[in-house]
Amino acid sequence: MNTTALPPRRRHRWPWFAGIALLIAIPAAVVIGSIVIKRATPILKGRLIQTLEERFQSRIELDDFSVSIVHGMEVSGHGLRIFAPHDVEAAGFTAPVFSIDSFDFHAGLLGLFLKPTHVRLVHVRGLTIHIPPRQMRPVGQPKRYHEKIKIRVDEIVCDDSRLVIATIKPDKDPKVFILQHIVLHDFGPGNAWPYDATLINAVPRGEIHAVGSFGPWQDESPGDASVSGRYTFEHADLGTIKGIGGTLSSTGEFTGRLNKIAVEGTADVPDFSLDTANHPMALDTKFSAVVDGTTGDTYLQPVEARLGESRFTCNGAVVNHKGIGHEIDLDVNIPAGRIQDFLTLAVKTQPPVLTGILHMREKLQIHPGKQSVPQKMSMQGEFTLERMHFTNPKIEDKVDMLSERAQGNPQAAKPGAPDVNSRITGAFTMNHGALAFDRLMYAMPGASVQMTGVYALDGKTFDFHGKVRTEATLSQMVASRWKSWLLKPIDPFFRKNGAGTEIPIRVTGTQGEPKFGLDFGRK
Repeated sequence: MNTTALPPRRRHRWPWFAGIALLIAIPAAVVIGSIVIKRATPILKGRLIQTLEERFQSRIELDDFSVSIVHGMEVSGHGLRIFAPHDVEAAGFTAPVFSIDSFDFHAGLLGLFLKPTHVRLVHVRGLTIHIPPRQMRPVGQPKRYHEKIKIRVDEIVCDDSRLVIATIKPDKDPKVFILQHIVLHDFGPGNAWPYDATLINAVPRGEIHAVGSFGPWQDESPGDASVSGRYTFEHADLGTIKGIGGTLSSTGEFTGRLNKIAVEGTADVPDFSLDTANHPMALDTKFSAVVDGTTGDTYLQPVEARLGESRFTCNGAVVNHKGIGHEIDLDVNIPAGRIQDFLTLAVKTQPPVLTGILHMREKLQIHPGKQSVPQKMSMQGEFTLERMHFTNPKIEDKVDMLSERAQGNPQAAKPGAPDVNSRITGAFTMNHGALAFDRLMYAMPGASVQMTGVYALDGKTFDFHGKVRTEATLSQMVASRWKSWLLKPIDPFFRKNGAGTEIPIRVTGTQGEPKFGLDFGRK
């Protein structure tokens, strides 16, 4: 018989003792671990700063840092600032490249023993990324570094962040992107980071949602970091741009480097308007562009657009100038548009003064400044307008009657005469809301009109002067026989350069009340 066997009562007590000991040991371990962590926190903070200093080859500042192991590993901090590399600071860029108001993350204790260290989720608030000007960035091969701690993060959530791209050019403003909400996935050293981002665009005001990948980050040359993805830009208020109105929606895809991004997409404005007219019209575009994300400069190549029923294309650039805004410089080609679409957009009075088929090539510039867009806009080009008609019956009747008289049919020159197809060619410039025409040639059956003049976009001013050349002589253009007989001696004075008659004329007044007359004073 085994004399060492425990009595049955005592034999059943030891699991209780073990359980009680375990219950005591766990909180004791937590307390002891907390004490150890508390004492080790300054060491961990120093180790983190040292790791970041070696990683970024720069100065690091961290205002507050704390660690807890009550619910696994919990880390939080405030006032983290990562400055530019030492040689960039020496060149005069003293702002932090990264600054964070606060951050916190939680990691399972098991993840701390993996290599690299594994963290599930990091929250970052108030992140500002400030990229130095290109001229201050080092040239050559990136410096090698050895990380003390390697960390891989499943997800980083950033709220209320900003991306600021500085410039050394005195005529350029820093480019600022407001990053309302960003989620980065699979964040780790040396790889691209999938992202889901919501950005607030200042002008025009609206929300951009983008999904894609970014990186790897280039310490020595952030502008060379790869970026790709697709975006939606909805409910953008064009009214935040003085002089125009409408609500813009755009979708597209982009790829490239931060300083050279290729973008393709569409943009639609169902109610586009200019404040000179306030007549909303549908404007649809399909575009291909190259964007320098470090400056905001955009190079269009090309844009295919449709205004109303008129299609046109344009190429050019949108360049930012410090303190005064963007300058738009475009070459526009309208192969066969409707003049009434463009007049409806730009001219206040309705209906448009003309209808017809427009062929035009022009140079369009919208200068930076605080004025409204129509006042900042300048144009220079040449055009042909075919199959044109005046919508004002008074003007159209005068044109139709002039054509009949010019062909030697004065009896048919009455109100309601058959409409004639006429054609205009010429060159023009536009500044400060007024169109100035040069070498304006207006041709109709039996006559041609050569004019120069000014037409205000508000429809309040016509001021044209020129001459009319007709096939018929003066005596052939009157219906009365005795008037015809009286004019025959005068015919030779107006017969010139092969024309039956050449007469100086003027058109003045307004679109609603045009005034036609002879202009013998100018002759």
